[in-house]
Amino acid sequence: MEFKVDGMTCGHCVKAVTKAVQAVSPGAHVEVHLSEKQVVVTGAVEREKVAAAIEAAGYKLL
Repeated sequence: MEFKVDGMTCGHCVKAVTKAVQAVSPGAHVEVHLSEKQVVVTGAVEREKVAAAIEAAGYKLL
């Protein structure tokens, strides 16, 4: 699943978003594309939980 995320600007952001998603879905594969403001998550995940985790990490879903 794909998410458009605002506020990601650096490697720290990539780590923070990845860590937040993997906290709610430990087996998830997370790809963060800063230039596209995109987060792609694959694996057994629930969209609502992933979205909430990204927002709880301080980023805004577009």
